[in-house]
Amino acid sequence: MALPDRGRTRPPVMTDVAQLAGVSHQTVSRVLNDHPNVRPQTRELVLAAITELGYRPNAAARTLVTRRTHTLGVISFDTTLYGPASMLYGIERAAQDSYFVSIASAPTLDRRSVLDAVDRFAGQGVEGVIVIVPQTSAVEALTSCPVDIPLVAMGCRTSPPLQSVAVDNAEGAAVATRYLLGLGHRTVHHLSGPPSWLDAVARVEGWQQALREAGAEEPDLVSGDWSAASGYAVGQQIAQDDSVTAVLCANDPMALGLMRALSERGRRVPEDVSVVGFDDIPEAAYFLPPLTTVRQDFGELGRRALDTLVGLIFDREVAAPPDPVVPQFVVRSSAAPPAA
Repeated sequence: MALPDRGRTRPPVMTDVAQLAGVSHQTVSRVLNDHPNVRPQTRELVLAAITELGYRPNAAARTLVTRRTHTLGVISFDTTLYGPASMLYGIERAAQDSYFVSIASAPTLDRRSVLDAVDRFAGQGVEGVIVIVPQTSAVEALTSCPVDIPLVAMGCRTSPPLQSVAVDNAEGAAVATRYLLGLGHRTVHHLSGPPSWLDAVARVEGWQQALREAGAEEPDLVSGDWSAASGYAVGQQIAQDDSVTAVLCANDPMALGLMRALSERGRRVPEDVSVVGFDDIPEAAYFLPPLTTVRQDFGELGRRALDTLVGLIFDREVAAPPDPVVPQFVVRSSAAPPAA
């Protein structure tokens, strides 16, 4: 078998792969398109030749042959917040071996922005669309989307025919609240996110449910805007109330701001006030003290979103949304029993 000329300057083509593997170019094409009628040994020879030559298939040619673009659209909220940004990363990681991902980022996810993004993706020939849905306005916008393109909402719970995947935010907040009550705190205060955010609403519901099940007093709800600055502002108020011994924050940056304000007012964490966050951002373990928090598995969320969308693309029956991803409670040093 003659080997391709290693001295060539042009990129390798399919015939080079076929020559090195000792097969026809039709066989190489079948391997590239995952055709089932290829012997495993032959498939391995072709894949080895592709790797050795550094061959990259022509995406445009594959599209013409298979009538598939292998491209998905993702509509994302234009934000650097950890949750939505991590959802986007989870999708890209789940899709990296099978699909290209095209991203449309909108400053707001209102009806017009969502419809415009879906129209653009339809013009690009994407096979399906995932929408990262952090706010109630985005859910309302999705109900107006055309039904001729497979679509999955990520980050919320919806009703059929709109399919969705989500984290069980209510259960995460309930677990954190029960943990603090179990340490002996009479009640747990809650610093929530903005009421227009679905995650914030679900976490409030979980907090309230846990308090009611325990027969504990339900303190007045206070809200922030997800920022450490808003946590700091609320913390300055909480620091003046000696009756507050435990606070559940709806995300980790607000917990950081809260702890800073408590420290400046001489309230120690966790000796005087226990603090629990939500998200488990990479810096949470390095707070002072290290933050007890609720970890969300965005990788698993991205995998479920992709699996659900692929099922819709290939007309598989999706009877109901998959179960929400259960978050993990991470115990560190920022929560302790109340002082005697």
